[in-house]
Amino acid sequence: MDFNIIRCARAILHVTDLDASRNFYVDALGFIETEADDAHIYLRGLEEHTHHSLVLKKADEPCVEALGYKVSSSDDLKALSELFEMKGFTTKWFQKGEQHAVGETLRVQDVSGMPLEFFAEIDSVERLLQRYDLYKGSRMQRIDHFNYMVSDVEAAFNFYNKDLGFACSEYTDTENDDIWAAWLHRKQTVHDLALMNGKGPRLHHVAFWLPDPLAIIHTCDVLASLGYGENIERGPGRHGLSNAFFLYLRDPDGHRIELYNGDYLTSDPDFKPIRWDINDPMRQTFWGHEAPDCWFNEASAVLNVLTGKKVEQKQGKLKQHKPTFII
Repeated sequence: MDFNIIRCARAILHVTDLDASRNFYVDALGFIETEADDAHIYLRGLEEHTHHSLVLKKADEPCVEALGYKVSSSDDLKALSELFEMKGFTTKWFQKGEQHAVGETLRVQDVSGMPLEFFAEIDSVERLLQRYDLYKGSRMQRIDHFNYMVSDVEAAFNFYNKDLGFACSEYTDTENDDIWAAWLHRKQTVHDLALMNGKGPRLHHVAFWLPDPLAIIHTCDVLASLGYGENIERGPGRHGLSNAFFLYLRDPDGHRIELYNGDYLTSDPDFKPIRWDINDPMRQTFWGHEAPDCWFNEASAVLNVLTGKKVEQKQGKLKQHKPTFII
């Protein structure tokens, strides 16, 4: 391939109340607020040297504007543009200066309708990894992955695997060998992107890496003490898939955030994807409480990169399947 996608790098979420969002993300979860204006809050984790990994943008209703991936160079952007255009996708360019702190950017709707962006340049800021005096809330470290809910997982899998060069670490399939979910990566961990069968295109969650499992437990105490106990949707627990220690939260606008620790290295070229049977109750929950119905049914709407309007959603191609696990 003539391009190098490095990793997932930022999400742009529309929110209705910046003050409420700041209270949740900065005061409770401990994100670093790099900058803010009347319409945006730019957030990052303690480990990150980039200006931000999460943009909260003031809007009339919550939705997802773009999910960003960092590439190696501007040449990669040109090569990606040529690939998309050859396959019939319409692209949109932002020149340097049109988006705060980010250089030239390519946006496109993927095969499922998810709003993607690619960029090589983003402003650098002070890395705060050893500023332990600033550790609070979740002790937020860095962005880790996105999870897409899409109507046709196999079509999305082929797009990311064959066209964009994402490798597969784990997957779930059905009795008929249909792919129900897949975990795909560019960086050398379990995933930058997960694909999940369901009504879509929608964003199921954005995940952020924490330093250790105790940080997740501490987060629950902090959230409860600040009155955010009801925002804890699922967990703590451990996934079978990815081996992650997890906690799922809903922000004040309903966007789902996963706090995450504990996956593994996938760098070896002979690493073979791990298969999970859809009927295995330990694939989603190695241990922990059963996921609520809302975890399977609710997700954030996404915008068209050209029109700015919500993308029409389709029901999942495969039958919805909710695993159960009894402690």
